[in-house]
Amino acid sequence: QVWQIRLDMHLLNHDGNITDAASIAGIVALCHFRRPDVSVQGEEVTVYTPEERDPVPLSIHHMPICVSFAFFHQGTYLLVDPTEREERVMDGLLVIAMNKHHEICTIQSSGVVMLLPDQILRCSKITAVKVAEITELIQKALENDQKARKEGGKFGFAESIPNQRITTFKMDSAAVDTNDVEEQAEEIIAKADPPSEVFASPVVHTPGTAQIGEGIESSWGDLEESEKEEAAEEEGESEAAAFECEKVETEDTSTLKETKNEPIVLSDSEEEEVVILEPQELPRKTR
Repeated sequence: QVWQIRLDMHLLNHDGNITDAASIAGIVALCHFRRPDVSVQGEEVTVYTPEERDPVPLSIHHMPICVSFAFFHQGTYLLVDPTEREERVMDGLLVIAMNKHHEICTIQSSGVVMLLPDQILRCSKITAVKVAEITELIQKALENDQKARKEGGKFGFAESIPNQRITTFKMDSAAVDTNDVEEQAEEIIAKADPPSEVFASPVVHTPGTAQIGEGIESSWGDLEESEKEEAAEEEGESEAAAFECEKVETEDTSTLKETKNEPIVLSDSEEEEVVILEPQELPRKTR
């Protein structure tokens, strides 16, 4: 027989990076949980109440903590713990779960950005520092809770609501003055350094490796020898076809000039009569 434990999470406020918040809340709940003590004699199992024996904690050997990294501008810029607005405009997301012993538990990557090995190593080093800090905070919170329980003080989720500990980050809506926005923007632009490269036409970068616009050469590499020969043959065939077309048009034009003033012969298939008319005597409608 085993114990069955189910962990449910309810979001009170989602302002971004829900993975890290859920992992911290989940591991703290499991560390804080106490199960009833039991004894086994033969096939008889006795479950003791909290009044009979103190509940016992779970056997948790390590605490895996998730740390999320948001990437912008195709991986050029890196941001830890993105907010909800930052997640809307990010190119990709990397989540690394690690414990305080620098053991990686899982890695998850999503988005349209392609990460290099150096970027992943850099993120893992940052994760090790963040996990050590978060683990220390969790252990201190658990120790303070246990101390409060022994002293008979107030503790628990229900006691946190009247003290507004859960809603401490709640902010009332406030109006924003936008009268001097244009002046401030012009001042920022004037003080900013000019771009390193200036293109005559705008270049619109799309997610991935391709790009649209003028001013940048293709980065697909040089053509191979066989491809160069095929391209030269196609170019030669197109030039020959254009020359033949031009020659035929020239011949047709000269023939038309020669036969412009000659009489036109009309054949009447019903009466089998041949009529020769001069160009100026042509009727508007002919058979």
